[in-house]
Amino acid sequence: MSEEFRLTVEELAKEYNRQATQLREAYGKLSELTATAESRDRMVSVTVGPRGQVQNIKLDPRVYRKLSPSQLARAIMEQIGAATGQVAGQTKELMAPFMPQGIPLEDVFGEGASIESFLPQPVRLPPEGQEDRG
Repeated sequence: MSEEFRLTVEELAKEYNRQATQLREAYGKLSELTATAESRDRMVSVTVGPRGQVQNIKLDPRVYRKLSPSQLARAIMEQIGAATGQVAGQTKELMAPFMPQGIPLEDVFGEGASIESFLPQPVRLPPEGQEDRG
């Protein structure tokens, strides 16, 4: 392997490893995402986690006097939807720089997806002077 070629391959490997590290860090941040949505009257507040799972529901005690059970259920569902939409937006913003053109975000971050399944292991070069000459 010529010195110029070896240096080019080393640079490519470094760049790949740098980008893979950045992607793993961004993917790690996904598990920390949360969003809270609150109704206009501040009677209902919902917090969801990174995959839209409900983490907390806060109800103002006055809500029971102001809303019927069906209205309360609808208000809770609306805030769950709003908070889930916020988390989806945060996810897209965080991961957009890494997404290939034409691949929907849901294919990569849908239920049960793992970033490790999309990334090969880091590139390891043989020590100088021990290159494969085959």
